[in-house]
Amino acid sequence: MIKFHKIKEQELLKFENLFNSEDVILPKRQTSGSCGYDFYLPYDLLIKANSNAVIYSGVKIELDNDLFLMVCIRSSLATKKGIILTNQVGIIDSDYYNNVDNDGHIMIAVKNTTDDDVLLKKGERVAQGIIFNFLKTNDDDVSASRVGGFGSTTK
Repeated sequence: MIKFHKIKEQELLKFENLFNSEDVILPKRQTSGSCGYDFYLPYDLLIKANSNAVIYSGVKIELDNDLFLMVCIRSSLATKKGIILTNQVGIIDSDYYNNVDNDGHIMIAVKNTTDDDVLLKKGERVAQGIIFNFLKTNDDDVSASRVGGFGSTTK
């Protein structure tokens, strides 16, 4: 199954001062020719000049085991507002979904590269996710499972 979902209520409660379930818009493509699913900001976010921030999407994705989601900044955010991803590209593995730490909550780490504060508004499209297949080598014998959430891929 390939489907975006809102995060569970238990995870959502961690962000109750920022947004609630009604504020979360599931990612969607804008045109039939678009490859990326746009992520919407569920709250206003002020990113200080030359500083980092994390965008909490309120969204998770259910993916088949041979798929991953690549998260990229929207080009308009980079060119018009100087906002880039801190890690240049985000990769969401299929086993990130429903993990015990954060329910698979997709969080987008960004940096304001300008000398001015940047205000992103609730409902603004901030990133896009592209779903990809990936291949494994013939001698791949990994059997370890994910033990946590964001940045936790370990053996």
